[in-house]
Amino acid sequence: MKLLNFTIIKFTGFLIIGIVISYFYSPPYLLSLSITAILLVLLVILFLLARNRFTQTIWFGVMAYLLMLFIGILSVTFHNQKNFPDHYSKLLSNKEEPTKNVVFRIREVLKPGTYNDKYIIDILEVNNEVVSGKSLLNIKKDSVAAALKVDEIILSNFPFETLKAPLNPHQFNYKKYLEKQYIYHQVFAENKYLVKISSHSHTFFGFANNVREHINLKLKNYPFSKEELAVINALLLGQRQDISSEVYNNYINAGAVHILAVSGLHVGIVLIILSVILKPLNRFKHGKLLKTILMVSCLWSFALIAGLSASVTRAVTMFSIVAIAMNLKRPTNIYNTLAISIFAILLFKPLFLFDVGFQLSYLAVFSIVAIDPRLYELWKPKNWLLDKYWHTLTVTLSAQLGIIPISLYYFNQFPSLFFLSNLVIIPVLGIVLGLGILVILLATTNLLPHILAEIYGVIISSMNVFVSWVSKQEWFILKDIAFNLLYVLASYLIIFSFVRFITHKNFTQLKFLLVTILIFQFIVMYTTYIKLTNTFIIFHKHKFSILGNLTKNNFVFAHDCDSVTLSKTKIIRDYTLSNHIKNLSKEPLQPVYFLNDKTVLIIDSLGVYNIKTMQPDYVVLRQSPKINLNRLIDSIRPKHIIADGSNYNSYIEKWESICLKRKLPFHHTGKKGAYTINY
Repeated sequence: MKLLNFTIIKFTGFLIIGIVISYFYSPPYLLSLSITAILLVLLVILFLLARNRFTQTIWFGVMAYLLMLFIGILSVTFHNQKNFPDHYSKLLSNKEEPTKNVVFRIREVLKPGTYNDKYIIDILEVNNEVVSGKSLLNIKKDSVAAALKVDEIILSNFPFETLKAPLNPHQFNYKKYLEKQYIYHQVFAENKYLVKISSHSHTFFGFANNVREHINLKLKNYPFSKEELAVINALLLGQRQDISSEVYNNYINAGAVHILAVSGLHVGIVLIILSVILKPLNRFKHGKLLKTILMVSCLWSFALIAGLSASVTRAVTMFSIVAIAMNLKRPTNIYNTLAISIFAILLFKPLFLFDVGFQLSYLAVFSIVAIDPRLYELWKPKNWLLDKYWHTLTVTLSAQLGIIPISLYYFNQFPSLFFLSNLVIIPVLGIVLGLGILVILLATTNLLPHILAEIYGVIISSMNVFVSWVSKQEWFILKDIAFNLLYVLASYLIIFSFVRFITHKNFTQLKFLLVTILIFQFIVMYTTYIKLTNTFIIFHKHKFSILGNLTKNNFVFAHDCDSVTLSKTKIIRDYTLSNHIKNLSKEPLQPVYFLNDKTVLIIDSLGVYNIKTMQPDYVVLRQSPKINLNRLIDSIRPKHIIADGSNYNSYIEKWESICLKRKLPFHHTGKKGAYTINY
């Protein structure tokens, strides 16, 4: 089957190209709008000219695809809330009128951090002017104050802070992650400075939160442990905030974290359950239509209660299209169905394209559709139970083949026992979800027998225990795997050629497979032997100093961190993985580093710098040395002053002021990030 014969797949492809172009290059809005309008007019003219002709013309198709590309470009700009005329950021640029009062509504409750409870908020008013836009709210943790609820409207007074990029190279960029959700600022506040204006629910999000709270209130009357309730909330209500880090990491290491995110697997099972329950409606005259309406309505109600997260939204969109196609008895193609769902989602949420979950979800589904039938055909057991487990294994392997490259790219690890955890959990997941829905319905009506609640709690606990056991088999968890974008592309070439080979076993396909393997090997050799620039780095680490020196793919680092802090930090790991550095060693901190024609002098808390034989190019101040910076500058005449994260802020402010007066470059890693010296 040639996928590109389907028009919707071509349209979706050009829409994606347009979104990518707009995201990375940001064409002017008016130019994109003008070109889109011109292409639309030309397309209408070509359609009117061509509809009375017997021969087809290529220009109509070309114009349609170009139009779709520019719709993709336009959609990114159109959905960017920062471009809205009433976005709150327009007021922040007015320095003559500083921010005073802000009215906001709680939109979503996030997983709390170490020191703050976190929320996504809708900004309603700034200085009594009606505005729009979202922001990240950080509330200092208070054991006495009650947590804020979705849809509460609150008045407070705080400044907006621009989101900060990571201070060290190759670390996770939380700023970009939030910007893809149209969040550009964060605010910090304390409970005592918040004035609640309204606690009534006015939005779908508030209504859904009230439903979830009511369900949890009822479930707490039954003998469920804290961890069991957390997993029930994740499996059935799409809320993972209460899951402990230990349990969540267990599911990650066992390759079963997708179980905890309401996604296509869960929605597909819910669709099957609904299809069975509503099957009697097929007997009535308009029963199929009514069944379809009820199924789609139930799916979207489930999505709403689950919080309309990205994973839920795309899964429900896809299965809504599947449900409509199934019950209208129209000839369907699964690739068409997937393309329609992708098209619909990206048209309204274009930046979902860059969501890791979106990519993993659709790659897994495409792989199952394309690869599973081929693998399943390799062996057909006669035993019913064995056949079901064999099919579960082929589905799991197919999904993993589709997501392994991109998972390695994003997470740098591979749980090789994924097939074991999935072989045990997936066959019973339908029972877990079906029984869970029944438990929730009975609990909310006060009809849930305690024995049924205890049985369900035992099932959830057993699943957690099994996943914990799998995750502890650390020999089977491959960690710290360096995998760049070239590896990803080459890996998908190998997977594609492998599927072609097992489908059409001939010499041509074998040659194609061998060529793709050679391409991958060439990329590995190129990445391994490419010469990186010699680099000396002063990393940022609060209260500590970390220095790194990269020479000819050998990385030597020095630090003054304690063992616990060093084990928790990912600064060195992220840097070495991203640069494919294999030769890593550690040495004590040195007072002077000679970098070819450049010299770096390190001054620590002792404040010793009496060096008369040289004039260092760079001076690194660490651990708050008590020095007279003016005297140091006059004495050794450095060209740059660098202060890392181990210094007191009061010292840094004084040093920065002196350097500004002396017109000497000053770099604080806590503000500007790690300092890099190429030599």
